[in-house]
Amino acid sequence: MKLITFTFLIFLAIPIVNAQERPAPRPGAENGEKFKLGMAGYTFVKFDLDKTLETLKKTDVRYLCIKDFHLPLNSDDAQIAAFHAKLKEAGVTGYAVGPIYMKSEAEIDRAFEYAKRVGVKLIVGVPNYELLPYVDKKVKEYGFNYAIHLHGPDIATYPDAEDVWNHVKDLDPRIGMCLDIGHDTRNGKDPVADLKKYHSRVFDIHIKDVTGASKLGYTVEMGRGIIDLPAFVKMLRKVGYTGVCSLEHEKDQNDPFLGIAESIGYFRGIIESTK
Repeated sequence: MKLITFTFLIFLAIPIVNAQERPAPRPGAENGEKFKLGMAGYTFVKFDLDKTLETLKKTDVRYLCIKDFHLPLNSDDAQIAAFHAKLKEAGVTGYAVGPIYMKSEAEIDRAFEYAKRVGVKLIVGVPNYELLPYVDKKVKEYGFNYAIHLHGPDIATYPDAEDVWNHVKDLDPRIGMCLDIGHDTRNGKDPVADLKKYHSRVFDIHIKDVTGASKLGYTVEMGRGIIDLPAFVKMLRKVGYTGVCSLEHEKDQNDPFLGIAESIGYFRGIIESTK
């Protein structure tokens, strides 16, 4: 009886807020943070743009890294304009394109022209190692940032942040990495230490959680795995990261929506609790 009474008193103490009284949606950054919360387009590999934007709107996420299955590389100006109109209606900004795999100079040319037509200044790419001098040339020509996506132990090229750094440190400073904290962890690295060490070349971040620091580790909802996410958020602040942290939810791709909501909510909770 005492427990029931106590619970009832707590309920009475909670103000009931109707829809008109709810706080306005967040501006671009998360409640005054320098970094922004976004979504990696690959999360929605099984879903069209309408469902993607509906999910972003429900979770109050304002930034999307554009994948070519939502906006093909050969899109014309009318298709690109229609795409941006849909994003604007949903309150979403397409901040980058990719990841785009590039195995020839022609594919690099196409990716840079695509980014220019889309109107973004950041390409998330995966070029063959031998093509990096050509990427360097195109970055100088276009003035874009180029973030190499690392893939952990699954792909031989760019397995972790250290490998990306070693291949780009002597190139144009606008060539850096998309720090995928899950894949970095799966390759036995510490994404908190790597963010600290390589932050000058971190232009994009894929956030997620994983079950283990090996190839057998797999993606789970944020907070259920082994990554020290509070320490990572604190390091974002310490290094002054101003880019986007995009959730890449690779679990339950046929029905990822509860996992997306749980992960976004958890990450926002970490942001608030570590201030």
